[in-house]
Amino acid sequence: MHEVTRILSAIEQGEPQAAEQLLPLVYDQLRRLAAEKMAGEKPGQTLQATALVHEAYIRLVDVEKAQHWESRRHFFAAAAEAMRRILVEQARRRFSRIHGGQQLRQGIDGEDSAADAPPQEVIAVHDALDALEAEDGLAAAVVRLRYFGGFSIEEAAEISGISRATAYRLWTYARAWLRAAMTEDRE
Repeated sequence: MHEVTRILSAIEQGEPQAAEQLLPLVYDQLRRLAAEKMAGEKPGQTLQATALVHEAYIRLVDVEKAQHWESRRHFFAAAAEAMRRILVEQARRRFSRIHGGQQLRQGIDGEDSAADAPPQEVIAVHDALDALEAEDGLAAAVVRLRYFGGFSIEEAAEISGISRATAYRLWTYARAWLRAAMTEDRE
């Protein structure tokens, strides 16, 4: 993975061919994350795991807007955030009145991944996550990695640079906080 960090640095310095070198190194892990996200989707969805990976990658390695990547962890955290934004955009599109949406919001109780959740829940969690970010940025980061990025608690802990126990505590706290915020919004 030191090679990934080196290539991320080259991309930051504006080397055009570096972006082409990065994709083969990170593609498998990004594809695995996207596949986990998309596994819960209904068959026939317009967004497939491969498309999710490609869209996230394009947003991450935009040659015109050079990003600063501190490390491999930072890159994969940004990938989770990019996938979050793509899935929220997709959910909003599906949830729009034109597409038959506007049903009641669901809680974050049983779902560990946005891919398994109904679109109205994805939107509700996304909206509430900004408020959680203001109160507890690390808990919000764990939610982004776990719920929107499809990472396990252990992977989220590693990416965030925290212990597994802390990641579990933050995940439990964040789920309760988001559930309360989403219930408040519904009322």
